[in-house]
Amino acid sequence: MGKHRRQTSRRRRGLLVPSLFTALSAVVIAVALTGAPGLDLSDTTAAGKAARSTRAAAAPLPATDPAASAPPAPVAAPAPSSDATAAAAPATADPVPATATPTPDVALGTTRSAPTGDRESETVGALFSGAPAAGDHFCTASVLHSATGNLLLTAAHCLSGTDGVTFAPGYRDGSAPYGTWQVTAIHTTADWSRKGDVAEDFAILETAPSNGRNVEDVVGGNRLGADEPFDATVRLYGYPADSEEPVLCTNATARQSASQRVVHCPAYPSGTSGGPWIDTATGDVVGAIGGYQQGGDTDDVSYSAYFDHTIAELYAQAEAAAS
Repeated sequence: MGKHRRQTSRRRRGLLVPSLFTALSAVVIAVALTGAPGLDLSDTTAAGKAARSTRAAAAPLPATDPAASAPPAPVAAPAPSSDATAAAAPATADPVPATATPTPDVALGTTRSAPTGDRESETVGALFSGAPAAGDHFCTASVLHSATGNLLLTAAHCLSGTDGVTFAPGYRDGSAPYGTWQVTAIHTTADWSRKGDVAEDFAILETAPSNGRNVEDVVGGNRLGADEPFDATVRLYGYPADSEEPVLCTNATARQSASQRVVHCPAYPSGTSGGPWIDTATGDVVGAIGGYQQGGDTDDVSYSAYFDHTIAELYAQAEAAAS
């Protein structure tokens, strides 16, 4: 449904050089930023799916992903049916709630408001510059299951610093029903911090306890899935910048390139960057809106960096740092 919101240029969203990230080695490592100020996008022209914000900033991205081909044709939707039986419960006994999120009888590739009251949608929230306020959210994040219970997943291009950034799971209509959590550290890879590698446009965030409780203790978390097939069916969540509630679409994904997934879901504009891709069969989170074109130059096609050993290593390092 048209292009993402921009001013007068077709430049990718967030073409700013991050002044805070430092590459510590040539291998994938976690870079933690604590209390660092974000970059001001108030006078920056940009495209992509991160909404303009004083905290939404990006590493420089190439105009195209050299390995990418033209987007595949939209995935044809089979006859509408419930995928509740396909969303299997986690196989291991851990703090992740065992109940799966059923999907109503909605055709694949249809975008609607995300349901309230189910455990999966409660793990998804909006990122704010300060306390939650209507119209002030700039990206989407979700809770990752971890031993520490305080980790979030989002797109790396969403943040340049942690100063004042808060996460509100289940946010709707100006209300944070489960509370808010302060973001205290950002973990990205060395290749992202050095050159904005679109294959590594993902970040793991640490949060501080709120009222003595970690975020996963309150809303649960989604297990990280790595090296999973490109041809999965996912539930795609996101908070459009011009909406006060999250949207949800279920559809099959495809391979855009060796480093990128693609999915066709309408009405995912700016603000949806960082939104999780949750595999309907496993319940694992296998992507986050970002990567190629910082998540997509149109509202109807979204991309994610492919989750492989790189994010698995980053996750392990973030979990160790948060312990």
